[in-house]
Amino acid sequence: MMIATDLATVAPPLAAAAAGLVSTALYGRKQKWMNAGLAGVAGLTLAMTLADVRSPVAAAAPLAVSTEAGRISDAERLAIPSASAIMLSGDGVREAEWRDLPARPLQWKPGPADMLWLDFPRSISLGRIFTLSVRRAPAQAAWRLQLLAENKQVLADSGVPVAAPQLTVQWLPPVAETMVLQARLLDAAGKTIAQGPIPLQVRDAVPLQVQGRFDAPSFDVRVLNQLLADGNAILDWNVTLGKAITRSETARAPLTAPNVMFVDAAYVEHLSPSARGSLLAQAGQGVPLVVLGGSAADLGVWQREFGLPLHPQSPTTEKEDVRQFGTALAMPPAGLNPAEHAAEPWSVLARDGKKQPWMWSRTIGKGRVVWLGVTDWHKYAISEPQSLALWWQSAMDRIALESVQKTGWQMSDPMPTPGLRSEVCAQGVKAGTVLAAEGYPAMALQPRADKADGMCAAFWPQKAGWLRFSADGMDAAGVEYIYAANDWPAWQRALRRDATAQYAARSASPATLPLPAGAGRAWPAAPFAVAFALCMLGLWWREQREAAAAQ
Repeated sequence: MMIATDLATVAPPLAAAAAGLVSTALYGRKQKWMNAGLAGVAGLTLAMTLADVRSPVAAAAPLAVSTEAGRISDAERLAIPSASAIMLSGDGVREAEWRDLPARPLQWKPGPADMLWLDFPRSISLGRIFTLSVRRAPAQAAWRLQLLAENKQVLADSGVPVAAPQLTVQWLPPVAETMVLQARLLDAAGKTIAQGPIPLQVRDAVPLQVQGRFDAPSFDVRVLNQLLADGNAILDWNVTLGKAITRSETARAPLTAPNVMFVDAAYVEHLSPSARGSLLAQAGQGVPLVVLGGSAADLGVWQREFGLPLHPQSPTTEKEDVRQFGTALAMPPAGLNPAEHAAEPWSVLARDGKKQPWMWSRTIGKGRVVWLGVTDWHKYAISEPQSLALWWQSAMDRIALESVQKTGWQMSDPMPTPGLRSEVCAQGVKAGTVLAAEGYPAMALQPRADKADGMCAAFWPQKAGWLRFSADGMDAAGVEYIYAANDWPAWQRALRRDATAQYAARSASPATLPLPAGAGRAWPAAPFAVAFALCMLGLWWREQREAAAAQ
């Protein structure tokens, strides 16, 4: 038997016992032994009713759990809640299994093993570069990474084998389609170390909506127009070729939500003050205004109305100031540019490979104004078209508003496998929306505490391959690739060890540890309360009978 010892807990039962003892003594002085006994028992039972009395229990024993097979057995899963700790062998299990188990101290010492981690986007827009990174542990000898097409053709190669912890390859998908590529790791002798599937969905890009206004026609403007048109952008384009000659390109569809407006410096300088104010007001509504600075000539306009001090480019430093973008692109700076360390409200938005600035910006209302301070990119339209397109893509990523998309799918599981719980989330739908997947019962999308912007549903994949989802209100179907149980064993091992380490950290928190072994189970108070009531009734009955006899 165990009784709590803190003062606030023991004071009431002690007072009850003391009252019973005093009553027993008073009845004893009058030699009313039956009454004295009833009073003593009443005080004792009341004290037991108020006291926190617990039965001692045997200390729970640690539980040995084996995960050599990559899973926890059903018997061990049922035994873990009553264990004091887990003595784990193997690589552990995935986060989905640990999430369903109560926190218990974990005794685990993983052995040395070859592990790798893959990092790549599952879905990209057409025109974007696909990047695959593979990290290995522990330190490895020289190796190389290849990305293979479905027909085994090499799409990208990291090059000469190197002894590096991580390698990366890149590839530009030519068409929009859903595909399963392959990644292959080779040693210095060309022998395959590991190989497995790389699922990728290439989507048609949502077209940008672009406005263009130019008063200084140039090959740069023409090439920019062609690059945007090749990227399927919706263009509203106007170039002044002379005093009474303009070249216009009307948008093929209404510009309902423009992503960006391009102008050259000459166009801004030729506007009236009120027109420049309207242009800035439009930028303040959230449409970025990008100024091509190569044609700038009026320093006063930019200082006065844009708060942008410009400085002439010195002819003696022209070659030194060429902006270098990788090994393929080198562009001269504009004749007038902001200072390298621009003063507020302007700041440097982008720098080249030599850390020299080439793009500046300032915030205006909900939008911003961007100064693009390099020229002559048109020279690479023929010699380096892909490099030029990627350079403009990176610039647009910094400049333009994201395209408006009301709905979207989220698949956060890095490696869904058959039989292991996974999760799919949808943005832009209401709670309770039915999620449909071929071969699965209907699932209801519900809010999650950790997914404030999405509705999610859990499911258990049944077989490897592509799984397609659909739901009312979604613009397009979602797809997720289910890996086979034997795909990427080193990656699966790494995911299990990472999840097990997270569980160990969670279980080490004092708030999550099991109750102490001696805490025991509380005694029921009802029997003692009934005994107390019976003693008090008996004592009352005896007092009444004695009073009647005395009369």
